Amino acid sequence: MARERQAAADGMAEAEVACGELAEVLARSGIVLPSLSVDPVTYGYEQSRVLVELGRCNVATTRKLIDVLKRAGR
Repeated sequence: MARERQAAADGMAEAEVACGELAEVLARSGIVLPSLSVDPVTYGYEQSRVLVELGRCNVATTRKLIDVLKRAGR
């Protein structure tokens, strides 16, 4: 049980770091996802099933994200 809790804690920490990194990268492109976070439901699982909630955003932000991803894919 202790190993499972540690694995879950490690996964959550990794997800929090990833969320922060993603927020920084998006911000450099002028994009803010207001609901970007680790899914709080994830905390309730005994086994690590960490999910990142990318959140809701308006159409203008969605269009910016599309543009950035298109440019990155070239």
